[in-house]
Amino acid sequence: MDRMLKAARASGSLNLSNRSLKEVPDEVYKSLDAIAEGENWWEAVELQKLILAHNDIQSLKEDIRNLPLLSVLNISHNKLSQLPTAIGELKSLKALDVSNNLLCEIPEEVGSAAALIKFDCSSNQLKDLPCSLGNCLGLSDLKASNNGLTFLPEELGNCSKMSKLDVEGNKLTMLSEKLVASWPLLTELNASKNTLSGIPESIGTLSRLIRLDLHQNRIASIPSSIKGCSLLAEFYMGNNCLTSLPTEIGELITLGTFNLPSNKLKEYPVEACKLKLSVLDLSNNSLSGLPPEIGLMTTLRKLVLTGNPIRTLRSSLVSGPTPALLRFLRSRLPAEEESGTSESKEKVITMASRLSLGSKELSLGGHGLTVIPPQVWETTDITKVDLSRNSIADLPVQLSSCASLETLILSRNKIKEWPSAVLESLHNLVCLKLDNNPLRQIPSDGFQAASKLHVLDLSGNAGCLPENPAFSFLMQLQELYLRRMQISEIRADILSLPKLRILDMSQNSLQSVPEGLKNATSLQELRLSDNNISTLPPELGLLEPSLQVLQLDGNPLRSIRRTILDRGTKAILAYLKDKLPDPQ
Repeated sequence: MDRMLKAARASGSLNLSNRSLKEVPDEVYKSLDAIAEGENWWEAVELQKLILAHNDIQSLKEDIRNLPLLSVLNISHNKLSQLPTAIGELKSLKALDVSNNLLCEIPEEVGSAAALIKFDCSSNQLKDLPCSLGNCLGLSDLKASNNGLTFLPEELGNCSKMSKLDVEGNKLTMLSEKLVASWPLLTELNASKNTLSGIPESIGTLSRLIRLDLHQNRIASIPSSIKGCSLLAEFYMGNNCLTSLPTEIGELITLGTFNLPSNKLKEYPVEACKLKLSVLDLSNNSLSGLPPEIGLMTTLRKLVLTGNPIRTLRSSLVSGPTPALLRFLRSRLPAEEESGTSESKEKVITMASRLSLGSKELSLGGHGLTVIPPQVWETTDITKVDLSRNSIADLPVQLSSCASLETLILSRNKIKEWPSAVLESLHNLVCLKLDNNPLRQIPSDGFQAASKLHVLDLSGNAGCLPENPAFSFLMQLQELYLRRMQISEIRADILSLPKLRILDMSQNSLQSVPEGLKNATSLQELRLSDNNISTLPPELGLLEPSLQVLQLDGNPLRSIRRTILDRGTKAILAYLKDKLPDPQ
């Protein structure tokens, strides 16, 4: 113990976890008073980090006030029945973990520790949270799962920096409209396993929400305001009372996982077939049929339909592989006219041009066009052009005159050449989608012409990347989609992109994940499904908590148990982080 205290006086950090302690040694509370012979008192530092987790400690003394510079206190997995009121005198405390104890209440004095940023009181016996937590204006991460909470104090609305809230496994019957609207920075909300009867309309104000877990409640409907959650990637609504879905669900363009098992759904709306989902679980509902448009959801890797009274599909299709089911559903779609008359095309183009005068957006997707119509560059100040699902082979030089163009969507066309000349002139272009074209190899310096891009999608263009693609030209890139491209490694220059938030390299030939991924600290979503990855580096765990979504389905992973993989991103990252060797 003396050796550890001496080291703590030098480093400011003391870890006494897993030592079968029945109480906190008195020396801990007065570590500076125990300076031994040979130590220089002026070199000793106050304790700033104290880890007492996984012991048998039954009480924490009021003497904790003698550690005024403490910023991290972890006394989780012990046998505490109460906390000292002196906890509020720790004015530097930023992270407090008292989870997995026997606490029946948290003292109001905790609100006096106003510097608190992370607070974990999960797995105790709490019936309420102290109102004083609202004084911790910087509180951004609150975990209070597996208690007996029946409500959340309205004062938590003062914590406007809240980014993660976990209240799973309580007795909440509602989430307050006002409270939810008070957390505009929320990225993760878990209120599963409660008795919620509804979702507040103000959920639509959470424009940064990435993960929403409300499974195992009593929710009967999803409000149409959900469309405001424009960054939502994972939505869990299983084991509720849903009978229908709002058509607005189709506007959640970033949604990848939609979990709806064990509800009372009678149909899946056609509007939701626009989603780019990778996982859709509709098992154990009341579906008697499916819209054939689901067959167009080509990003779907896993569609679960078991336990529905579907009579329009053979049982072998319902329980069989997803690609076969999607092909069958596509075959049920009415045959589209190959092109349509030139007169009807002209009407469509004219109407789209008129609509663009107000919106500055021109939408001409799926009209059998073989060339880009001149209305595109003749329309004043156009900012977005959607020409997807046509038969366009070339980009005319006139397109260079669209000085205001910010978004250019050319998915599913017949473009073969990388349009360097046009891109060099589009100085405001931030989003380029060229996925699913027969694109030939991009010149080694091709990305230089698109250096201001925030979003780039090259999916489905196998062989278009040169041997050494210069991704380093794309320093502003935030989203990169490289699905189905036969890529065998994640290149270092991709990982060095400083603003990259979303990297999608699913359905490739990756065999490993580089350790250097730990440096991609801006990454929020990493999609690596359907590759050949067998192990993950423990260093990937260092991306917690910034990495919100990690998709690994369809890989032969042997280093992580299936039970951990099924629990999702947080559990996987925590597992990997625990595998890191202790710093010497």
